[in-house]
Amino acid sequence: MRAFQELVDEAAAADVSGWSFDWLDGRATEQRPPWRYSRLLTSRLPHSPTALDIGTDGGERVLQDGGSYLAQHVGPASAFELIEYFRGPLPHERFARDPHREVAAARRAGLEIVELRTARCRMEFFDIGAVVYTLRKCAWWVPDFTVEQHRARLERLDAHIRTHGVFVAHSTRTLIEANRVPRRRARK
Repeated sequence: MRAFQELVDEAAAADVSGWSFDWLDGRATEQRPPWRYSRLLTSRLPHSPTALDIGTDGGERVLQDGGSYLAQHVGPASAFELIEYFRGPLPHERFARDPHREVAAARRAGLEIVELRTARCRMEFFDIGAVVYTLRKCAWWVPDFTVEQHRARLERLDAHIRTHGVFVAHSTRTLIEANRVPRRRARK
C-alpha cells in the first residue's frame, strides 16, 4: 500500500463535485440494498403517464389523487461507524431519518403506505485516501473535516486499515412506496 501522506494528498486534491463516486473504484465498496431500486424504477416508468424526480420530500406537493410515490431514502445511523469515529457519539442523531417517523409524516400528508423496507448495507474502505475522499464528498457527515484538524485520527485509522485490510461501516437505506389517497371532492 502506498504511504499515508501520498494517499491523503491524492484524496485531498481529487474533485468531489457532482454525484459520481467513480474515484473510489477499487478503494471502497458499498453493498446495494436487495430491492434493486434502479430496476424497480425501470420497470414502473414505462407504465406511468408522468414522473418527477426531484427532492420532493414526502411527495405531497406534487402527487395527484391516485398517484404513487416510490423512493429510496438514506436510513437512520447511516455510516455512523465512520461518522462517530471522527465526531464521537451522536445518540440523538442516530434517530434522524427514522423510517417509522417518515411513514407517520406520509400518512399525515394523505398518503397510504404500500411498502416499507429497510436494509443495512456493508461499506468497506480499503485505504485512507478513500476515507478522506468520502468525508470531503459527504461534507455533512463531519462538517468540520479537514486533513490537518483530523490528522491524528486519520493516522490511527490508516494503521487500522493497514493491519486489518479494511475499515467497515454500514449504510442504511429505506424503500418507501405510497399512494395518494383520493381526497373527497366538495359538492357544489
